[in-house]
Amino acid sequence: MTRKANPTITAIWPGLPYPRGATWDGEGVNFALFSQHADKVELCLFDERGRHELQRIVLRERTDGVWHCYLPEARPGQAYGFRVHGAYKPEEGHRFNPNKLLVDPYAKDLVGELRWGDALYGYTVGSKREDLSFDRRDSAPLMPKGRVLETAFTWGDDRRPSVPWQDMVIYEMHVRGFTMTHPDVPPELRGTYAGLGSAPVVDYLKRLGVTTVELLPVHSFLNDRHLAEKGLQNYWGYNTLAFFAPEMRYSASGKVKEFKTMVKTLHSAGIEVILDVVYNHTCEGNQLGPTLSMRGVDNASYYIANADNRRYYDDFTGCGNTVNLEHPHALQLVMDSLRYWAEEMHVDGFRFDLASALAREAGKVENLGGFFDAIRQDPTLNRVKLIAEPWDLGHGGYQVGNFPLGWAEWNDQYRDGMRGFWKGDGGLIGEVAKRVTGSEDLYGWSGKQPSASINFVTDLNCGVEGPTDDPEVVSLRERQKRNLLATLLLSQGVPMLLAGDERGHTQQGNNNVYCQDNALGWLDWSPTPERLALVTFVERMIALRRAHPSFRRRTFFAGKPAEGETVTDVHWLKPDGAEMRTEDWSDANARCIAMYIPGGGIADRGERAEQQHDDDFLILMNAHHDEIPFTLPAMPHGAWRQLVDTASTTPPPTTEDAAALAPAWAEPAYPLQCRSMVVLSRPDVRP
Repeated sequence: MTRKANPTITAIWPGLPYPRGATWDGEGVNFALFSQHADKVELCLFDERGRHELQRIVLRERTDGVWHCYLPEARPGQAYGFRVHGAYKPEEGHRFNPNKLLVDPYAKDLVGELRWGDALYGYTVGSKREDLSFDRRDSAPLMPKGRVLETAFTWGDDRRPSVPWQDMVIYEMHVRGFTMTHPDVPPELRGTYAGLGSAPVVDYLKRLGVTTVELLPVHSFLNDRHLAEKGLQNYWGYNTLAFFAPEMRYSASGKVKEFKTMVKTLHSAGIEVILDVVYNHTCEGNQLGPTLSMRGVDNASYYIANADNRRYYDDFTGCGNTVNLEHPHALQLVMDSLRYWAEEMHVDGFRFDLASALAREAGKVENLGGFFDAIRQDPTLNRVKLIAEPWDLGHGGYQVGNFPLGWAEWNDQYRDGMRGFWKGDGGLIGEVAKRVTGSEDLYGWSGKQPSASINFVTDLNCGVEGPTDDPEVVSLRERQKRNLLATLLLSQGVPMLLAGDERGHTQQGNNNVYCQDNALGWLDWSPTPERLALVTFVERMIALRRAHPSFRRRTFFAGKPAEGETVTDVHWLKPDGAEMRTEDWSDANARCIAMYIPGGGIADRGERAEQQHDDDFLILMNAHHDEIPFTLPAMPHGAWRQLVDTASTTPPPTTEDAAALAPAWAEPAYPLQCRSMVVLSRPDVRP
């Protein structure tokens, strides 16, 4: 079979410096690449599979550091890359090497896969001079190429679900791992965007009560060389190559529009899509890493160099380099990428990996720096959901509670407090009280709401590592899962489940499966009785949260009666039924506490000032190893009803059946089992 020859491009027009990247306008393609320090830029055109270089075009137009041209004969599907000429002086921060084909930082689609080899490096691997040496081998045969994209897509009446923050239930998932063993997803769609948008998956998420999926990185990324040489994969994907291109290993069709179809399908089901994005570093690593894209385009502009020796990078990420958002064009790259995913791909928000690194100016974290100012004024991005992982690996990088208004944060203090309490650590009841009420100590000072806290937890092994058939250990593990999940789903703030939490997913003791693209990282869909029971439990807990505004407050508890009410909006009780006193909070032996939430006068719902009433709730938590008889507060208007008892394997009643099926509790004390949580309610009788 004869391969169709690609015609040589003959018409080369000046083009425009914006938009960046390769842009099809219906008549031709504009190419634009920023490189402030380059001496010359060549656009390299390849055959449709990206295997053979067909033509090099020197970009003769340069506007404010942007090299550009327009090719009226080019069409969508054209594969391309850049070669950038300039000084190779690592000690001055410059690493230009035109022998290395470079991926366009603005590439919206890629063709081909990277194949590791020494020619990918700008220096000679093995040289005694290390990265001060210069390598003249052509890297093009080993490199993926950019591909001109036709962005047209029929979105129809697609709309953002715009779920209110306080109503969200986030479900963090891996696109591939979630469906790899799903029996109802067609085999050819498993592990793909299409699989995630398939009816069985959408139905499962809806039934569970998920409002928002948060996808682990889907920007195009690489397998690290040391992993590839061991036959492993960078499964999690925190190793970005291209900030605009979806990862094609997750595409059943090999088409970008498959991602858009997935988003549209989830939106139709009322489910939001948030992306976990990695803008703090790239896959090019430290000074000994490969030259694949931004390093060869303009290293001195895109990365933070060490002030004492620009040969080296300031690494606040633990991954070898840090993107330099103090440079206007690096900042523009990130902003353009975010805007592209929000406007063109219709995603609903972003979770920023190591977000403190994005705030650094002159090496220090500045929360009101250029990146946050840019997002705050952007008419698109200031309306999407923004979530920070509020730390990095540099000095001063831990910034929980300090991100600007409009940002929510992963709250690791919630995670650590809940894990420690249910494990049985003493002296944590004060920490538990702060975390289940929305962490006002972290977020209230700046005027934020409880929804600024993204709450998450992890289940425990209960003293035995690995598989066991000990019935006591198995029983305690199942109870601890229910304890942690119930606490999470009834806490103020935004709950985040990791995919599989509701199924008791285990990684067999491996707490970091970033390179395990196998059963350790994939969700197990086999329908064991224990898994099905836990799924039902989580469904019922989410439904309980959704049905009662007491668990989804927009404002923090005031510690005083709501307007028109006589009862304080929250009470903390000891096992004898008495209210907690100041000295009780410092009791190192205390592992049992109750939270009483009167249902009257929840005046913080919606835009109007009217008050809502809810049932009264009493949440009992016992992390002791012994049963505790907990004295219940007397209720003049009716008996308490038991909605949840994590010591029982019987799932809670459905919200619709709760009034009829929840057993009344007339005794003055409740036998609160060891390591258990109980939720009691009294129906509202106010007019």
